[in-house]
Amino acid sequence: MLEHRNNNHADCGASRKCLSPLTNMKDHLLALTFTTLAIGGCATPSNSGKHLVPKTTSLEIAAVLDSFHDAAATADETRYFGHFAADGVFLGTDATEYWPVADFRAFAQPYFGGESAWVYVPQERHIYLAPGGAVAWFYEKLLSDSYGETRGSGILVWERGGWRISQYVLSFPVPNHVAGAVVELIKGSASE
Repeated sequence: MLEHRNNNHADCGASRKCLSPLTNMKDHLLALTFTTLAIGGCATPSNSGKHLVPKTTSLEIAAVLDSFHDAAATADETRYFGHFAADGVFLGTDATEYWPVADFRAFAQPYFGGESAWVYVPQERHIYLAPGGAVAWFYEKLLSDSYGETRGSGILVWERGGWRISQYVLSFPVPNHVAGAVVELIKGSASE
């Protein structure tokens, strides 16, 4: 079952054990926001309507991520790449895989020619909204028939009237007790 949380941690109780490692980052962002407002005299930009961000819940952002994964699973190239921000990037599991969205689309196009490009099924997800509501970040646990348990993390921005993926990072979790062996394999493949 997927778990969606806003950054208010209302369900944490007195122990606050569910605080993420990003809590300090959120505290710093909040302090920076207040400092900026104090220094700037609390000036507000003109409200032309172009840059308004509606109040968003983590469930709305989760729906974007679910659609992103479903688009890959059903080989819907237009919908999949439509979820990226104009300057979005995808970082794959290989150290060389830093893909600006246009390059990633060119690389992935053959995969979208079949019934399914790839399938990653979300198992757990945590979503956090930055103050101001125009930026969100997340991490998720995914299952893949090819790779087993994987991780996805990234940043979404409010752009073109909706939430777009600015950065998506796909990674393999490596258990600590085998990390040394994995590092040696990586070092060995780098020298080939």
